[in-house]
Amino acid sequence: MTDHDRLFKELLSTFFVEFLELFLPQVANTIDRDSIAFQPQEYFADLTTGETRIIDLLAAVRLSSQDVGFLIHVEAQASSQADFVQRMFFYFARLHQKFRQRIYPVVVFSFDQPYRPEPHQYSVAFDDLKVVEFNFRAIQLNRLRWRDFLQQRNPIAAALMAKMQIASEERPRVKLECLRLLATLRLDPARTQLISGFVDTYLRLSQPEEQVFQAAIDRIEPAEREEIMEIVTSWMERGIEQGIERERSLILRQLTRKLGEVPEAARSRIGALPITQLETLGEALLDFSTRSDLENWLAEQDR
Repeated sequence: MTDHDRLFKELLSTFFVEFLELFLPQVANTIDRDSIAFQPQEYFADLTTGETRIIDLLAAVRLSSQDVGFLIHVEAQASSQADFVQRMFFYFARLHQKFRQRIYPVVVFSFDQPYRPEPHQYSVAFDDLKVVEFNFRAIQLNRLRWRDFLQQRNPIAAALMAKMQIASEERPRVKLECLRLLATLRLDPARTQLISGFVDTYLRLSQPEEQVFQAAIDRIEPAEREEIMEIVTSWMERGIEQGIERERSLILRQLTRKLGEVPEAARSRIGALPITQLETLGEALLDFSTRSDLENWLAEQDR
């Protein structure tokens, strides 16, 4: 299952200034960028559901050339929920109570459907009195056209185009354009991998789409194609590594369930096995009945 909260938090915290520049340029132009300080995670008990809620991203900033600060609160919302505007107001109220500062609330709606505009205001009013009118900045990705961001030399654009309004037949084209934009940014390997991994997660192509994607890459000028293929190869290698780790984790869980706690020495030995031996162990463990069976099997691999 995709950990949407983690992916978006990692992306937005790594490229926070670029996020502001792309979607909140007025805010980006008024703050001292060196003042940005991400705050520790805030936990709130939701008394209506009994759940513990965690603020996605909270950054303290100061205005340029002024000793005046405020907080920017960003939530990444992966599903449409009827009570979400109310929840945002509760977040605002509790943060405002704790920090006694102005708060600029922002929500990135990242779900694929519905396409209708999401509410972004919470109010409490009577005929003769408006008690509360709370608003937040809403960025609803599935209502944004990816083509409008093609010329933005911005890593956030390169990533979030993958979650924008995309016709089904355009999916291979959008993935390619995300990578072409990413290649022009000349980011360091870690940041490049962060964005390419984000794009690959949210634009996972079917086999026919993959063929269209590869054919489009083949038509690109050689120098640019080489840069794009470096990115593609990097995420393929990372995917293989993650697959091996999932296989290793599954085998250790199966061994623990069958034999009891696996000794640390055996865990370390299993951690060093290549994928072919892991697959063999996955079959062999079905016949294990004691830890000695596992130890004997591992000893045989050294011969």
